[in-house]
Amino acid sequence: MNIFLTTISRDLKMAVRNPSSFLNPLMFFVISISLFPIAISPEAETLTRMAPGIFWVITMLSVLLSLNTLFHYDFDNGVLEQMIISHHSLSLILLAKTTAHWILSGLPIIILSPFLGMALFLSSESIIILILTLIIATPCLSLIGSIGASLVVGIKNSGMLLSLLILPLYIPILIFATSAISHAQSNQAIDGQLYFLGFFLVLSLIITPFLSALSLKISLE
Repeated sequence: MNIFLTTISRDLKMAVRNPSSFLNPLMFFVISISLFPIAISPEAETLTRMAPGIFWVITMLSVLLSLNTLFHYDFDNGVLEQMIISHHSLSLILLAKTTAHWILSGLPIIILSPFLGMALFLSSESIIILILTLIIATPCLSLIGSIGASLVVGIKNSGMLLSLLILPLYIPILIFATSAISHAQSNQAIDGQLYFLGFFLVLSLIITPFLSALSLKISLE
């Protein structure tokens, strides 16, 4: 636990020294959602119907924008090589880095989502379900993204390649998360969608740290 907490603390301190790494994706999230009422329609019925898809597409893109910084600075400074040859578990270290990434990217989105949900005329019940899906699924976005980030860590200007690798894996999360909010708006059961998202979170926690560690070793070879 010491190395886990130390890694999280280190990454958070690095982010504070370089705030653009997490503020830019967050500003993209806020501005993009704020522009939809202007671009589409100010009518409450139209925005309410489209809100689940708007929220989750912008959330995925915001997390994707922040993934390039997950290993970038450590790779440039030679820290990743030290992590690999250290006696500590590489999977645990990468899980800690992914946790720090979620704190900087996913957690602010969860905090801001109720206010932006009201701007899109979501009901209080729908906002609660929106927050619930974000709490369950945004860690999955960071965990899955860590695999792609570790694969392209040594490639310059890898944003497009990272998107091509990660976005197809995000599609199931997008489908079930938006479905849960849409069903909640229609007063339908959402147990199935939440169970799937929970299963995806548990599966990601178990598998992705090991896959990220393996991908990182392959990339650095």
